[in-house]
Amino acid sequence: MCLAVPGRVLHTADVDGVPMAEVDFGGVRKEVCLQYVPDAVTGEYVIVHVGFAIQRLDEASARATLADFERLGLLEEEFGDGFAQAAAQQFPTEGADR
Repeated sequence: MCLAVPGRVLHTADVDGVPMAEVDFGGVRKEVCLQYVPDAVTGEYVIVHVGFAIQRLDEASARATLADFERLGLLEEEFGDGFAQAAAQQFPTEGADR
């Protein structure tokens, strides 16, 4: 399955004329193309699909989505075994009362 996953922009850079960012997905960091949201800035949350940021997302929605994906086991499928531990450390109380 291929998900669109929210992540937090850590920093941006222009790479050969293409806006790029390092994005943190609860501890897993990936390089992401910002071509569709070129004015995204450090600290904002973006939804990423197959390496492209496709829209902005507020922090509360990003955290809720990540917690739901984690609870459903979708993040491990998308990112591998290391993601579950990183997400638990990043969001220790998310989803506890669900």
